[in-house]
Amino acid sequence: MVVKLYGQIKAGNPQRVLLCFLEKGIEFEVIPVDLNKFEQKKPEYLLRQPFGQVPAIEDGDLKLFESRAIARYYATKYAEQGTDLLGKTLEQRAIVEQWMEVEANYFNVVVLPLVINIVFKPKLEPSDVALVKELKVKLEEVLDVYENRLATSRYLAGAEFTLADLTHMPGLRYIMNEAGLSGMVTSRENVNRWWDEISARPAWKKLMEMAAY
Repeated sequence: MVVKLYGQIKAGNPQRVLLCFLEKGIEFEVIPVDLNKFEQKKPEYLLRQPFGQVPAIEDGDLKLFESRAIARYYATKYAEQGTDLLGKTLEQRAIVEQWMEVEANYFNVVVLPLVINIVFKPKLEPSDVALVKELKVKLEEVLDVYENRLATSRYLAGAEFTLADLTHMPGLRYIMNEAGLSGMVTSRENVNRWWDEISARPAWKKLMEMAAY
């Protein structure tokens, strides 16, 4: 059965799910939701995602929202198909989950407002310069932790690419491109090596083609 994903291919949260689908070889159909027209806030869409965010998925009778939960579900459901994104043992799974929590609670909470203030807010009004400065300092601190971790580990959760790495990729793409903060990555040998490796994966390249960057 083809999974229906409601969202926008260029948006970061849908990209987490789409990248999971591509790594696992899961058939999907993207149902466009125009964020510029605030279609995600319309009553019919709120029935799928009551907080008015993207993505939401429909898979037969199953309806889910929240990109990380969706990625976890499909990585588990199709554990034996495509790339193993969870780890083989309970201990490996715990480390994957740990770094997914780090992404959500330390990385994304800094990157999201930073991108909003650098990329999107200036289109409507002046960005908060003081906040941007503060967030840049926080991101430097987070990436220093990653630099230390990646000095002794090929990927965040160990020797193999997993959801721990995958969930970071949309945010890292903003840092490397639209936000103009690539120096934060390239100045760190291990973080830069990690980004070069994960962004060279065929699934990521396919997603970037779909998004037509």
